[in-house]
Amino acid sequence: MTTTPLVAGVDSSTQSTKVVVCDAATGAVVREGRATHPDTTEVDPQVWWDAFTKASAGLLDGVQAIGVGGQQHGMVTLDESGDVVRPALLWNDTRSGKAADNLVTELGGPRAWAEAVGSVPVASFTVTKLRWMAEHEPRLADRVTRVLLPHDWLTWKLTGEAVTDRGDASGTGYFSPAKNAYREDILAHAFGRTPELPRVLGPREAAGRTEDGILVSAGTGDNMAAALALELGEGDVVVSLGTSGTVFGVSGTASADATGIVAGFADATGRFLPLACTLNAARVLTATAAMLGTDLAGLDRLALAAEPGAGGLTLLPYLDGERTPNLPDAAGSLHGLRRANMTPENLARAAVEGMLSGLAAALDVLQDNGITARRILLIGGAAQSEAVRAVAPIVFGLPIVVPEPAEHVALGAARQAAWVLAGTEEPPAWAEKTPLELAAGDSPAGRELRQRHLDIRELVHQVNTGEDT
Repeated sequence: MTTTPLVAGVDSSTQSTKVVVCDAATGAVVREGRATHPDTTEVDPQVWWDAFTKASAGLLDGVQAIGVGGQQHGMVTLDESGDVVRPALLWNDTRSGKAADNLVTELGGPRAWAEAVGSVPVASFTVTKLRWMAEHEPRLADRVTRVLLPHDWLTWKLTGEAVTDRGDASGTGYFSPAKNAYREDILAHAFGRTPELPRVLGPREAAGRTEDGILVSAGTGDNMAAALALELGEGDVVVSLGTSGTVFGVSGTASADATGIVAGFADATGRFLPLACTLNAARVLTATAAMLGTDLAGLDRLALAAEPGAGGLTLLPYLDGERTPNLPDAAGSLHGLRRANMTPENLARAAVEGMLSGLAAALDVLQDNGITARRILLIGGAAQSEAVRAVAPIVFGLPIVVPEPAEHVALGAARQAAWVLAGTEEPPAWAEKTPLELAAGDSPAGRELRQRHLDIRELVHQVNTGEDT
């Protein structure tokens, strides 16, 4: 009897490591494991390796190939011996906000950056963290001989090879997706010199093998891996509600949004992945639930008991600063409070509407940059919220598809591993699952909600920056 090969996919995210083992032909998950990470914005990368070791314990028997998906943008610095110079700064560490502003100005403004690397860097991007390190930790910066991203580091630990892929590299701020090449001049300007960078592999190239002989694919960033798992086509736009919120779709052409809202990333298949990101997504709901003395199920009940519009309450949920709009030092704010609407139900509803309205505004800009949106694929932990599922069709005004709950990043990494193992021109077509489909909601109501959100966001932007948006 012929046995179908097994492949594994890893999702090394902000909060945890997930490992799935799949049937290489169908994508069916046969085993999975998980280990948590500390809740922080900087961490010793060894934590990721320890979590991977724990999450994969007993799972890899019979696995022939493995791929790693990882949180984007993080800065891993190594010295000449391969030792970590300082704890990795993660994408959600905003200390480099001022460095980002300075770099944008120094290299000719937002349009020049968009044309050079497809994106206008904010505090999330690796290039800004390297500038911050050069300015604030010069002695440590002097020791740096190599810079990796989180998924690169794990691939390096698995294979001993310093490699990356164009998807994850496109989030550094010193790689051009359009030209498929590093911009070492930009890196040298930001850091003062050019440390060694990982070799950029193509979508179907292998990084190497583990000591046990397991084939390792190039790996990619988390959003690129999720897109690969969902097999995105034209008209599909993903709204991912995890620690951060992301909106993205695939494109055959590179984007260059001078507003900086859309990051012009590459994907994991040779195409492009224009993406807009908010720092605040699922944790807006957990924080609001805690404030109201309830759990997520209780928050759902409260939010669903309120009328659309939350009685005029609008929450701008910039609880950890924000990336879209670029306000790394901003705080959350609640607007429109009156005695009549100061209820737990309205606050719960405002949290859901505020989180989704920010992502709907990002979708509008994505469409202005050439992405066609015919339906929304709603994924991530918060996509399981009944209140989110009720509000999303109203806010987006488009049909909503909620795929079956799955570790999409890990599945995408596993699909990439299966692709490399098979050696085919295209990734394997894995078995489709039955999603939940929600009809488009009341577009006028959604437009009113989004406009209220945008009007208040403009005022908050002026307060935080002293500038008009």
